[in-house]
Amino acid sequence: MPNFDGVSRRRMLRTAGLLAGAGVGGSLIAACSPNGEATKSAGGGSASSESFDDAIKKIVNGKEIKVGFTPPVLSENFTQIEHAAWRRMNEYEQRFGCKWVWERQAPVGDFNAVQGTLGIVQSWVSRKFDAIAVCTGANFATVQSLYRDATSKGVKIYQFNQPAELYPEDQLQTVTNVGYDNRWQSGYLAGKYIAEKLKGKGNILQIWGPSGSDWTRGRKIGFDRALAENPGIKVVGQADGGYVRDKGFAAAQDLLTKNRDVNAIYGENEEMALGASQAIDTAGLKHWDGTGGVLTIGADGLVSGYKQIKAGKLTATVDIGGVDQGQNLIEAIFLTAVLGQSVTQIINNPTQVVDKTNVDWHQSYTEWALAAPKKYGA
Repeated sequence: MPNFDGVSRRRMLRTAGLLAGAGVGGSLIAACSPNGEATKSAGGGSASSESFDDAIKKIVNGKEIKVGFTPPVLSENFTQIEHAAWRRMNEYEQRFGCKWVWERQAPVGDFNAVQGTLGIVQSWVSRKFDAIAVCTGANFATVQSLYRDATSKGVKIYQFNQPAELYPEDQLQTVTNVGYDNRWQSGYLAGKYIAEKLKGKGNILQIWGPSGSDWTRGRKIGFDRALAENPGIKVVGQADGGYVRDKGFAAAQDLLTKNRDVNAIYGENEEMALGASQAIDTAGLKHWDGTGGVLTIGADGLVSGYKQIKAGKLTATVDIGGVDQGQNLIEAIFLTAVLGQSVTQIINNPTQVVDKTNVDWHQSYTEWALAAPKKYGA
């Protein structure tokens, strides 16, 4: 497996992420001198790197960092983000001597089970955790009130994978929001990809997340923009797939029964797109081969999805930068909760449409994150 620990590789992957957003992460990653250039010591090592690590160790002083991590559901996508976080935690533990206490809880149910999230966060606040990382479908005003209360009690709140671009930034009661712009870095990319492959003409089906979902709202803004730029693409059916594979399958199966003359199916997330792929097989239809068949595209960047791309069962997906989200989340926590630095309110990571032309390195990068050398709290 490729060695993705190399500084140059990570810089390439994260040019639009925390290094650009905070302007300080590079020193922690590269352990460079203040001017960004490592100085070689007489023994052949990096003198600036060693002194830098020693200086950070003095600040850390063996500190125990309690972190709560709550996704809206337990799924492959959030498992990948969590393991990427563990990789960065292990790196900082080894280099700087910090100790991590990590708890992961998700509300019981689906993406709409938001009351559970509120209880989970309140529990961690009462136990005086240092940092709480949240991704939730809960009402914006409700969680901001909760976050404001947590902050007043000395607990720092960080959102991840959240459509923060839809919220008034001056009302966000968080240290930062690590993710991507659902409009232009997901929905628009998927719609543009469909239009390019279909050469601007064709009938498509859409499978969206639950009604009222902020992710759906954001991605629809971008997807609709792509459709407006390509009026020859017609939406002939849409349904709610609940963000899960079995509901995505049922939704696609019903839509294909009513609309067999379709050229593409957009699953707003990858689980629903994979369900749609199964429905194409069940309906006896042909998968996209580059010139014909039904094109399917989703968004997440799952290893299971990458395997289906290679098998020709899923045409493409938008890698939403889950690995970088997990690592940058921990970097933001370390910078702010331990070193006392500030970061930008919104930290967007790179995203990319993945198909057979570039799936290998995306899969390798995600599998590297999943093979975290140490597990924390799970």
